[in-house]
Formats: sequence, structure tokens, C-alpha cells
Amino acid sequence: MSFGDPNNPYGQQPPQVPPGPYGQQPPQQQPQQPQPGYGYPQQAPQQQPYGAPQQQPGQPYGYPQQQPAQPYGYPQQGYPQQGMPGMGMGMPQGYASWGARVGATLLDYLIVGLLPTILYIVGFVMTGASAVASLPDTSHCQDTQCVTDAYNSASAASTGAPVGALVLMSLGGLLLLAGGIFLIAKEGSTGQTPGKKALNIRVVREATGQPLGFGMAFVRKLCHFLDGPLCGLGYWWPLWDEKSQTFADKIIGSVVVSSK
Repeated sequence: MSFGDPNNPYGQQPPQVPPGPYGQQPPQQQPQQPQPGYGYPQQAPQQQPYGAPQQQPGQPYGYPQQQPAQPYGYPQQGYPQQGMPGMGMGMPQGYASWGARVGATLLDYLIVGLLPTILYIVGFVMTGASAVASLPDTSHCQDTQCVTDAYNSASAASTGAPVGALVLMSLGGLLLLAGGIFLIAKEGSTGQTPGKKALNIRVVREATGQPLGFGMAFVRKLCHFLDGPLCGLGYWWPLWDEKSQTFADKIIGSVVVSSK
């Protein structure tokens, strides 16, 4: 009798298997897995704690569920809306308003064009004052021949515009040229001049949403001459255009978008 065998607690002898006919050995029985005997506690299957996440096959316990990978550069909440240009430059919210475009142009003029304009005005005033001072005195003339001779003498003695006026106007022209190149370079590389950056708008290609580049930005400035005729109709066109484009924008294929 064996009291230590959990499979046979009462010490019963296993049944004898009679030998097979013709002296053949009886078939061997497969050993059974030991089962807990009578009176032994049954082992309950392990259960996960309440509220724990369900494990997926092949995933270690306790690791968070992995979300499917999204393409590089898109936000985690989902894919951006299609059709709006400029997705790679700060998620634009829509096309820029006409007022924002005008405001940006005025700011750029104050930053780049105000000082050259002042220099030009001072140079013209100096030139005009010099011309008035060079007028001959014809109060003593009694006939037209005397007046003509006086003007001819004053014209021969005149040396043209003062040197100071020429220097000021030349300096104003150089500053205006440098400022214009600076604005085109900024608009071509980033889509924003200082005025556009202050008002959170940007010029981009309509097809790709990328900046124009220096060459296309320069051509866009040239095409703005087509916006001037008919009382500046091209500059007013964004007020009712679906994409808020001027004539130059339509020719180049550019749009001005908000980048708040």
C-alpha cells in the first residue's frame, strides 16, 4: 500500500491484462497524464486581472497594443485633407484673404521701399529748387528778343541737377533694387516676405504646395504688370476669385494660402 501516490491513494492493485492469444504480448497502453487524486485541490486556469488588456497571439504579456504605422510626415490622428496646397509648410488653413495680401504688401513697402522713396523725393526737390534758382531775371527786358537772350544765357550757364540730388536719387535706386531682390529671394525660398510672415500667409505652387523658387518668384513679379491695366483689375480679382488669385498667380500657377 502506497499512500504517497496521488493517483492511487487507497493502494489498489492495477488490473492484470490477460495475455493475448497464441502467446502474443498484449498491446501497451499509453501512460496517462497524472490527474490529481481525490481530495487534492483542482488547479484553476490562470486568468488575467480585471481590466487588463487582452493579449494578442504572439505578443508578450504587459506590452501595449501596437498601432499600424502611418506614412512619415503625417500626424498621428489621421491623414490630412487632400486638395489644399502647402501641406509641407505648416498646415495652411485656407486661401489668404484679399485684405491680408494688401496688408502684407504695405508692410513690405514700409520695410523696403519707404527709405528709397524719401531719397527720391528729396533729390527731386533739390533739382526743382536748383531749376527755379537758375531762371533769368527778365524784368528789365522791353522786347521778346531780350527775354530770349536772357534764357539762352541762363541755359548755357546751368550745369543741370545738383550733385547732391543725383547722389540721393542714385542711392535710393540702389536701395530699392536691393530690397526688391531681397523680397524675391525670401518669397522664392520660403514663400514669405517679412510682410507675409507678419500676417501668416505664404505663396506656394498650386500643384505641389512647395515654394516657387527664385526664378519663378521673379517671373511672378514681372507678371504683376498684367494686373495693373484696367484700373488694376488683376489686383482686385482675388476679391471674387475662387482661389483668391491675381492674373499673375493664374499665369504662374501659384496661390497665396494662410499658414496659421
